[in-house]
Amino acid sequence: MMYCEFKPFSTDTETYTQEMFEEVIGDEFEAMMYKEDHEIPAYIWTVNFVIIVKRSTKFVTDISFEKIPRNPVCE
Repeated sequence: MMYCEFKPFSTDTETYTQEMFEEVIGDEFEAMMYKEDHEIPAYIWTVNFVIIVKRSTKFVTDISFEKIPRNPVCE
């Protein structure tokens, strides 16, 4: 499901609001996509990046963000 408005999400240790997410990534939010019935988005688009949200579960649910440039400059 695609959302054009930020939908707050939580891990076991953090709750991500739009303001917190933009501060962590350093860019402005544009859209997010959730897969199936997951509580954490799979992808988040910002002005300059596509963010892949990677889940890692050991004893607690945690996530990491992988930033991929959206509009790479080719010369």
